[in-house]
Amino acid sequence: MLLPHQQSQSSTPQASFSLVSADTRIPQEEPTSNAGQVQESPTESASSRETWPNVEAMLAKKMENDNAEHSVVHRLCNADKISLRDIARERVDIISEKMHRLPDEFLEELKTELRVILDGNGGSQHREEIFLLQKLVQSRTDLTDKTLLIANRAQLEILVAINTGIQAFLHPNITLPQNTLIEIFVYKRCRNIACQNQLPADDCTCELCSKRNGFCNLCMCVICNKFDFEVNTCRWIGCDLCSHWTHTDCAIRDGQICMGSSGKSGTGQSEMLFRCQACHRTSELLGWVKDVFQHCAPAWDMEALTRELDYVSRIFRGSEDLRGRKLFRNCEDLKEKMKSGVVDSSMACRTILGFFQELELDSPRSMENGEGGRLVAPQEACSRIADVVQEAIRKMEIVADEKKRRFKKARMDVEAFEHEVEDKTREAAELKLEKQRKKLQIEELEKIVRLKLAEADMFQLKANEAKREADRLQMIALAKSEKSEEDFASSYLKQRLKEAEAEKQYLLEKIKLQESFRSPSSGGADQS
Repeated sequence: MLLPHQQSQSSTPQASFSLVSADTRIPQEEPTSNAGQVQESPTESASSRETWPNVEAMLAKKMENDNAEHSVVHRLCNADKISLRDIARERVDIISEKMHRLPDEFLEELKTELRVILDGNGGSQHREEIFLLQKLVQSRTDLTDKTLLIANRAQLEILVAINTGIQAFLHPNITLPQNTLIEIFVYKRCRNIACQNQLPADDCTCELCSKRNGFCNLCMCVICNKFDFEVNTCRWIGCDLCSHWTHTDCAIRDGQICMGSSGKSGTGQSEMLFRCQACHRTSELLGWVKDVFQHCAPAWDMEALTRELDYVSRIFRGSEDLRGRKLFRNCEDLKEKMKSGVVDSSMACRTILGFFQELELDSPRSMENGEGGRLVAPQEACSRIADVVQEAIRKMEIVADEKKRRFKKARMDVEAFEHEVEDKTREAAELKLEKQRKKLQIEELEKIVRLKLAEADMFQLKANEAKREADRLQMIALAKSEKSEEDFASSYLKQRLKEAEAEKQYLLEKIKLQESFRSPSSGGADQS
């Protein structure tokens, strides 16, 4: 019998998604009382523990204030902007046309807002909002695979996230084809991103797979209709006959684990059985727990082993047969020893596996002593004991081979690590030499820079001296120019003075000459 999700895709996201019940229209069965046999689990399954307020009353309360709230929104926002309620309520083509006109940043804000609501950190307000959105979406009849073909991608992701209650569809690193999103919305494909099988899975024709929308028998719990990413664990119980899976906590809570007579033993002896809600047939639990521990326990750490022992204790708490009571007591003792630090995980693993081998050896012995209602011949008992011993030896050889393989792998990892350390040491030495070379180059460059600075200072000093000399020569030239101008003016004035003197002398001589010509003529006149 395979463990859950081993039948689904091999690539499982290493992330934990917040889940909200996807199908609020499916009525939940009332848990049957089994207080006399099995005590209810102290902690229910993580994917099965949500309790929500009444959807109808919440919807009525929200619709009363709807008009007032949206009038405020329209006053604050532009006419083209839309809200999550608009997407959940309006026609696909109208919203798609509006979203094509909106920027990508606004669409991302819408998806971020829905992720915050699905996170559930806002308390009852967020829970009421998501259930209102789910009520709006699931009450529509126009959301078919044909109408969703014209939807905007962001619009389709938001509708699928609202309908399934899974925020992973809004994650920026997860991109699914549009036809896959449509099939998930119309319940034709599993909403588990790690599974994504066509529904009904494996063409199952049982009543659950045929009538429960979105149910996948490969990865979902028959009772709570939810899934998680736990594998190789006693957290899930599988039916031997129909291969449907159930959370251990859900089975304990609904009374699906109880005492009964197994049809396989043929002895009529009572033991702990699991009653599958899908096919209503029973499977024995002791052999299932033994197989899980023998195949998976060597890989568990302390925390995982403690958790699995706790699951086994809760399963066999109400057991009335001898082997079940022994298993319950051993699990409780191991938990106390591990909690106090008396034994480690490897020792506890060997102890519980040895206990299962003792149970196998005790089985034929009890049959021989008449527990089965008849005496067994010594040869038959010896052959059974030999078979059990051979089986135990075979399983011990398997465990030894596994440990040998892990030892070889660890040895190879150590060698690879040593090689890597040598490479890193060599690279570190090379980097150190390179650093020294760079340091010498930097010192050389600093010397060159200091020399160039000194040369620059010298040239600046010479330039300042040259400037001062030029200023002095300019002043001398200016002084000489002024003096030459003064000399020129002086010589010019002297020349003009000489010319004036000469002209004056000339005029005086001319006057004298005229006077000399006038003197004889004036003497005769006087005499006359």
